[in-house]
Amino acid sequence: MRHEEIVIVDYGSQYAQLIARRVREAQVFCRIVTPAVKAADLRERNLRGIILSGGPKSVYEPGAPSLDQEILDLGVPVLGVCYGMQLISHLLGAKVQPAAEREFGHRTLTRNGAADDGLFADTSMEQVVWMSHGDQVRSAEGLFEVLAATPTCPYAAVRFHSAGRRLFGLQFHPEVVHSEHGATLLRNFLFRICGVAGDWRMTSFVEDWTTRIRETVGSGRALCGVSGGVDSTVAAVLMHRALGDRLDCVFVDNGLLRENEAQEVIGFFTDNFPMNFKCVDAGARFIAELRGVSDPEEKRKIIGRIFVEVFRSEQQLAREHGAQFLVQGTLYPDVIESQSVFGGPTATIKTHHNVGGLPKDLGFTLIEPLRDLFKDEVRALGHELGIPDHLVWRQPFPGPGLAVRVLGEVTEERLAVLRKADLVVREEVARAGLERQLWQSFAVLLPVQSVGVMGDGRTYENTCAVRAVTSVDAMTAEWARLPYELLATISRRIVNEVRGINRVVYDISSKPPATIEWE
Repeated sequence: MRHEEIVIVDYGSQYAQLIARRVREAQVFCRIVTPAVKAADLRERNLRGIILSGGPKSVYEPGAPSLDQEILDLGVPVLGVCYGMQLISHLLGAKVQPAAEREFGHRTLTRNGAADDGLFADTSMEQVVWMSHGDQVRSAEGLFEVLAATPTCPYAAVRFHSAGRRLFGLQFHPEVVHSEHGATLLRNFLFRICGVAGDWRMTSFVEDWTTRIRETVGSGRALCGVSGGVDSTVAAVLMHRALGDRLDCVFVDNGLLRENEAQEVIGFFTDNFPMNFKCVDAGARFIAELRGVSDPEEKRKIIGRIFVEVFRSEQQLAREHGAQFLVQGTLYPDVIESQSVFGGPTATIKTHHNVGGLPKDLGFTLIEPLRDLFKDEVRALGHELGIPDHLVWRQPFPGPGLAVRVLGEVTEERLAVLRKADLVVREEVARAGLERQLWQSFAVLLPVQSVGVMGDGRTYENTCAVRAVTSVDAMTAEWARLPYELLATISRRIVNEVRGINRVVYDISSKPPATIEWE
């Protein structure tokens, strides 16, 4: 089935993925492309509309990203947002100049009551919108009809006068929650102007991909590496639905997992699916190679190298048994990040793995059944496939595992201490009912010792940091304002139950400037 499609041209906006998420939330399929896209690339798609995103450049600057003007003649509506609106204006002959004052934040927008085009249907005559721009359209006499304005932006929303074309522009950002009726505006563009039906459903996704997998693999076999995370789990279950016992799953236990995690992964796959599942216990090898290493980048390189070596030996066995296809749980954000926004050389897909990247000369044909999905859509797919909630909502876990949460040298002893502390954090967050509200919550063992008093004795032991963040896609994150009582309980339990820790601190750093993980 060819789904209706909206194409989003990304001009480097921090909000481009957010536009895509808003479109997907309306059950409309969309793709993000670079400004290098040509009209010929889009003609063969089931295209219903185009959205041009914002961006950090100025349209009048030399080398600023532009647009193949034939795209405006494809016969589908085009909505320009911020830079996108300025670009359409620039291409049609208007002058775009620096504004007298950069506009950033909330503004009150007033609609032109005489302009009834459907874009502002079911929204207030006055509404709050979010502005973020340094340029404005000037000298645009006769170019467009003004649909709305603010006291400082006379052309806040416009409909362009262009024969045979349906072109619209918004100087503000409807995709952010700060724009009062932003979601309604985008839905109006999709349903009233583009005329989409909204046919993007997880049920149809499962059916479509089951058919595609069977057609691609034919009578062959596929190999899938699983980590226990939601992405690889969902990919494996979807592949098993299509191929049955012609799928081989390999789980590499690197000895860097959380308390009881390896047993949980093995139990899930062996108890729920009659699939070919193999666990490779390589923990001793990973720990031995990490001995004496403290630098975080060196840790990652070692873990990535060993994983590739271990997995490659399994690949060789799988190839000997007839496997020709390799499955990866690559998501759509990974695909987007592989693109050059300003039109340079663009890889179709990253060589992507959650540890360190698989080599290109694998000898397998790659299958990536989740490559069109965002994280929340993967969770919805997991529900559709019948995967239990506790796995569907499992928090992201770094590929190098606890090696990047044990700061300094990684040893069995230090891992054991961290596992116990981390288990306390996870148990108390779950008990408080906050697990799904947090993007991640975990413990970090610091290479810092401090003096404490336990009982009547002096101690000189380790410090544990607790990290909890909220996020949508991990590109930015806010430290979570956990209740004081919850923090007190976590601290009390760790100090009392985990031998080797006498001090607990809470990390209140956001991303940026910090990262979510400490290493």
